[in-house]
Amino acid sequence: MKNIVVLTGAGISAESGINTFRDSGGLWEGHDVMEVASPEGWRKNPQLVLDFYNMRRKDALKAEPNDAHKALVKLSTYFHVEIITQNVDDLHERAGSENILHLHGKLFESRSTLNPRHIYPIEGWELNLGDKCPRGSQLRPNIVWFGEAVPMMEPAAALAAKADIFIVIGTSLQVYPAASLIDYVGADTEVIVIDPNLPAVKKHPLLTLIAEKASTGALRIVDELIEKYK
Repeated sequence: MKNIVVLTGAGISAESGINTFRDSGGLWEGHDVMEVASPEGWRKNPQLVLDFYNMRRKDALKAEPNDAHKALVKLSTYFHVEIITQNVDDLHERAGSENILHLHGKLFESRSTLNPRHIYPIEGWELNLGDKCPRGSQLRPNIVWFGEAVPMMEPAAALAAKADIFIVIGTSLQVYPAASLIDYVGADTEVIVIDPNLPAVKKHPLLTLIAEKASTGALRIVDELIEKYK
């Protein structure tokens, strides 16, 4: 059975109505991304950061998985599929996918500011000042902010290295270290990149570029892979 690893980015969630920093010019209600998604922004104005993620949760709860998410579920009935996502929403899970590695954290989790290993689910959409872990520290979103280490990068790189087929959907390949995952795939690995604005990708002997949005591109490539390898 082919081992397929899929890297997904903001473009796949955008089709479900979830706004992206890429589409908004890096702003949120006039605030620079660093004000709402960085350790410095948290120290400066934790209320603003909490408000930002509360609104993202509220929007995510109204969103539904789209055809691209569903196509990956279909793919997993024929192949062993591992999804590495840069997105923090839970749309892959809600579509029915398994084996999902969240590179940048999870929107519906909080973590202790005292010990980042203490992680707690968020019920509903609100996380507020005064919400504390059992040891009394303020809870923050369990999100990897700009300027922070990406703890899941090493296991993600290991997945990319063992892929028979590596598919990139809806990412600009401009956010590092996630963008470097494509460098871990082998020379004999098929690489397929799907995005309406195709990113610059290094030459690869088995590279296919598909200039389509996530949903139509994913549906097409999934059917083609099933037909080719079933």
